[in-house]
Order: sequence, then structure tokens, then C-alpha cells
Amino acid sequence: MRSAEYLHRVMKFHTIEELWHAHVVQMGRYGFDRLLYGYTLFKTPTSLGDPDDFVILSNHSPEYLQGYMGEGLYSDAPMLKWALENEGASSWRSAQERARAGLLDAKSQAVYDFNQSMGVLAGYTISFNSPTQRFKGAIALTARPALMQDDVEAIWQEHGQDIILMNNVVHLKILTLPYRAPKRGLTKRQREVLQWVGDGKTTQDIALLMGLTTATIEKHLRLARETLSVETTAQAVLKAALHNQMYAIES
Repeated sequence: MRSAEYLHRVMKFHTIEELWHAHVVQMGRYGFDRLLYGYTLFKTPTSLGDPDDFVILSNHSPEYLQGYMGEGLYSDAPMLKWALENEGASSWRSAQERARAGLLDAKSQAVYDFNQSMGVLAGYTISFNSPTQRFKGAIALTARPALMQDDVEAIWQEHGQDIILMNNVVHLKILTLPYRAPKRGLTKRQREVLQWVGDGKTTQDIALLMGLTTATIEKHLRLARETLSVETTAQAVLKAALHNQMYAIES
């Protein structure tokens, strides 16, 4: 599918699930059969923040994701370090050359060796524009195992600009779609209560509007704060809105 036709399709998707499925298929047409996309809205000067706040989409195997994400290898990945300090697209050749020359530190080398053992051999990383210092988003495009980095460079030479454009548009589209974190999703009641708080209603107002007691409203607010790992209701409203959870439509 040509990039222009694909971008028209992207704009019509209403869920992350259908968008992500289409994007995996589209990138596969260019030889990238495994994708790892992520962003955080809570980056700090010294870390990416709480991993439970990451939005992660991937079609990598569960074994790979357990090692790379679950065991925290991502924090020392050479290309992630590049993405944190840069915007645009970068070939994996630089990391490969540094590894062969013994220029990676021990932790980065361990990540590189893990990737090699899992067949994550060649590809490109795209680091998206960061509108604020707390935001960071990127996608790693892993080529099919049969492709070496020279093959990837040839693909990029011909189609790189289209691939960058498509990934940037998909990234921007994802930011507009409802996302419920698997481990920390709010219940329908919790989202509704936070929505009323965001509209400026008091606990008493919300109790009347929802036909509940003030004690029940306070319980929903407490559980929402705990679910989102924040201290104040104002922080819960902000975090729910940033994660597109507050106005999520029930399927």
C-alpha cells in the first residue's frame, strides 16, 4: 500500500488496536516485521519515570518483551540512549560498530548481546519530536531475521522518508486515541467521578449528580488516586486526562 493511501486509512481509525494492527502490516511490507513503540509523559531529567506509566505497543514475542521491558534492559539499550538525546531517525549500524569495537559499557553490551540472541539484529529507530521535557516517544523497527543491516540501509535509501512520515503520523494519531494501561486502568465509575472533578464539581455536587453518597464518591476518588499512583485528586485528573482514560468509551 502506498504511503498516501495508508495515511488516509490511519486518519479513519478509532481504536489503538486497529491502528496498531494496520501499522504492523504496513511496516512489514518494508521488511520490518517486529515493532516496539512507546512513549511516556512523565520523563524526568534522570529517568523515563515509572515503567507502569509507559504506553507500550509491540508485536515482539512475550519472551523478548519480558527480558527487554520486564527485566529493565531497555534502560541501557544503546539506541534508546540515542533516542533520549535526539530526534529523527538513526540506523542501528552505529551501535553494531561500537559493539564490535568493544566501545559499549558492560550494561549496554549486555543489552546488545540479548538482542542478538533474540534475533533482533538489524533495523532503525525513530525518535519523535518532544513538545515538552517530560515527554518522549520513539519506535524501534526490527528487520526480518533474513535481512542484514546493509539490506536495511538499501530499503531506507529508497523508502526512508516515507517510513519516517508514516510513523510520525501514526504516533500523533495514537496520542489522540483512548488508551487504558493494562495494569492501572480506571473503572468506569472512577473515570466518571474524575470527569466531574475536572468540570469543577465538588464532592457534594458529584454525589447528587450520580445519585450516590459523598462517602462513596470519596471512595472512588481514593481508589482512583491509588490506581494512578498519585497523591492528590488534581494529579489524578491530570494523569487520567493525559492517558486518555477519563473520556474512554466503553466497548
